[in-house]
Amino acid sequence: MRSFARFADSRAQARQLVEHGHIMVNGHKTNVPSYLVKEGDTIKWREGSTKTEFYKILVENIKAKSVASWLSLDKQTMVGQVVSLPTPDEIGAKFNGKAVVEYYSR
Repeated sequence: MRSFARFADSRAQARQLVEHGHIMVNGHKTNVPSYLVKEGDTIKWREGSTKTEFYKILVENIKAKSVASWLSLDKQTMVGQVVSLPTPDEIGAKFNGKAVVEYYSR
């Protein structure tokens, strides 16, 4: 698995970055990994977190990484934006949505 803005190498690592308060959404610090973003939301690093060694290494390596189709990333400023909401195929969802609907519609 991978994180979609490529700020982390895995979902677990991305969740940890958020939990530790390194990420801001629309200018507000969030520490909730399950935070629901909307189309047009801006995702960036908190100013204090840009001084970490992890961030410095990330900036060096980000140019070689690709970004999910539903996001845009300015690799110079390290600011991402939600261009559109992803489809289940784009996020690698591993569940049968039809089976969930059928189960709860009983």
